[in-house]
Amino acid sequence: MRLEKKSPCKVNLILNILGQRADGFHELETVMQPVKLFDEISLERGGTGIQLTCNIPELPVDSKNLVYRAADEFFKLHNLRAGVRIHLQKNLPLAAGLGGGSGNAATTLLGMNELFGSPLPLKALDSIAATLGSDIPFFLYDQPALATGRGEKVRTLENFPALKGKAFFLVHPGFGISTPWSYQNLARFPKDQNGTPGRAEKLVVALQTNDWNAIRTNVYNSLEAPAFDKFPVLQLYQEFLRENGALVALMSGSGSTTFAIAENLAAADSLAEKFKSQFGDKGWTATVPI
Repeated sequence: MRLEKKSPCKVNLILNILGQRADGFHELETVMQPVKLFDEISLERGGTGIQLTCNIPELPVDSKNLVYRAADEFFKLHNLRAGVRIHLQKNLPLAAGLGGGSGNAATTLLGMNELFGSPLPLKALDSIAATLGSDIPFFLYDQPALATGRGEKVRTLENFPALKGKAFFLVHPGFGISTPWSYQNLARFPKDQNGTPGRAEKLVVALQTNDWNAIRTNVYNSLEAPAFDKFPVLQLYQEFLRENGALVALMSGSGSTTFAIAENLAAADSLAEKFKSQFGDKGWTATVPI
């Protein structure tokens, strides 16, 4: 049996850091929105242990890879002695703030469960996901979500009326930003490291009630502070996108991807053309309906 699974990404409509915790992680609140752009994962029973391959040579194919670790944890929890061959086809940019690696891990858990006859309930997969990484539980559910804690406490939400018919334009500038670097350097920006609680809930209400004034007020990313300080071009991207019709523009996660929300797909395509005319087309870009 062979399975072919699509592994989605996400953007953070808000990423509000509330302070550093005693365990070294940061307390946060974030609203995450699935994005219909995908890596691809194929899984096949056979062989011995976990055999992982990838189209990107520089990515590890051992326990340093979240796909490998997700498969390994599935085998341990299910107490299963079996073999699996997994191929990861990376289409999304790396170190992009889009949660590609987290999506890969969650998709692997879902795929492994399907491949081996669905022995584990979703709650068990959720428990594995939370031990692997903060964003991973979100990707088990194809819904927007409000996440708290270090990001592992996920409350799924209904699709937002404000985003119906809208589209994303996303741009990755050709360089990544390390998540550990972002959080380490956030300490230089105390105001952004210690945000005001409750902004994420306000954004959810605005998205549910189609209140674009409140949406624009509450979209926010604490990690823009260190990113813009080192990479001012990212701030220039956002200013250009807003000046040329974007409803909102924001950096996703720890960056370096910037995304804009456009009125519809045609508007997103037009925004993409204007952006490429201004900045060139050396980076990765995509337009996609929400």
